[in-house]
Amino acid sequence: MAAPSNKREPSPTQRREQPTSYVKDGTIPVTLKVNGRSQKLQIEPRVALLDALREYMGLTGSKKGCDHGQCGACTVHINGERALSCLTLAVMNEGKEITTIEGISKGEDLHPIQDAFIKHDAFQCGYCTPGQIMSAVALLKEGRAKSDAEIREAMSGNLCRCAAYPNIIAAIQEARQA
Repeated sequence: MAAPSNKREPSPTQRREQPTSYVKDGTIPVTLKVNGRSQKLQIEPRVALLDALREYMGLTGSKKGCDHGQCGACTVHINGERALSCLTLAVMNEGKEITTIEGISKGEDLHPIQDAFIKHDAFQCGYCTPGQIMSAVALLKEGRAKSDAEIREAMSGNLCRCAAYPNIIAAIQEARQA
């Protein structure tokens, strides 16, 4: 007679197979459409969109300022709406259209807001500039730049430690009138 086995049968939960999209190292395949081009990445599910853009795709225009959604330096557009890329996971944006600062110009021609920022010296150190420009493009598209007060309110989520705010507002005013 055989000795009784101490091995228990795995529960149905334990028997479940791992999802086929996961590979042994804990990464998953994700295809992101950024600036009109699709790129396949193999990333951990917890990677923020900002980190995917900067570390996996080499798009370093979006900046990591606070990594808590408080400064706006990481602002991008997702399906045409501004978003803080440090607060959204890359995997959540599969199938969506993502636009970064690198994707707003048309070839060699700068976007009108970029031209206005240069003309009005709307940046000092330049660290916040990509996020400021992405927010400015969105607020102009949204039609929310009718007055200086609206511009200040709409841009309040983008911080500038160099205090170039008057120049930023002047640049947006000029682009609004163009």
